[in-house]
Amino acid sequence: MKKRKAIETLSIATKVVLPNDTNTLGNLFGGELLAWMDVIASVSAQRHCRRVVVTASVNHVSFKKPIKEASIVTLEAKVSRSFYSSMEIIIDVYVENQVTGIREKCNDAIYTFVAVDQNGGPIQVPELIPESDEEKERFIAALRRKQLSLILAGKMEPSEASELKRIFN
Repeated sequence: MKKRKAIETLSIATKVVLPNDTNTLGNLFGGELLAWMDVIASVSAQRHCRRVVVTASVNHVSFKKPIKEASIVTLEAKVSRSFYSSMEIIIDVYVENQVTGIREKCNDAIYTFVAVDQNGGPIQVPELIPESDEEKERFIAALRRKQLSLILAGKMEPSEASELKRIFN
């Protein structure tokens, strides 16, 4: 199976916040943003494995700033690490100042997708090759998050969590 570079999974979507996307305060509904993130993350995951993918979990979402009606929103998703059949995708959300063009990061999220076969069963995905410093940092952090998740689910003993041990030792 051919390894893929993280940059090959980059997916970008730009949206305009329309009135039907907002709540009574004129801010983008959180659920609408979650749906946008799910779609862009699925494109990124599919680019990595070239198979059908399904959302396995939403591991982290940060709503740092409200997004106002008429805002130009850009979502950037990239696979941070792949495991046997799963892929962690990080989504960064930016709002563009319509006058200056300067983008400000306002939200981020981490989703996990699983590649599936025609029967819906998990299948193996390619390894990910991180290249930039940010990609390498996210790659290492993804293993820590995976190990912590497995420990909390009772599927891994804390003594087996090699990456978590490095933090605390």
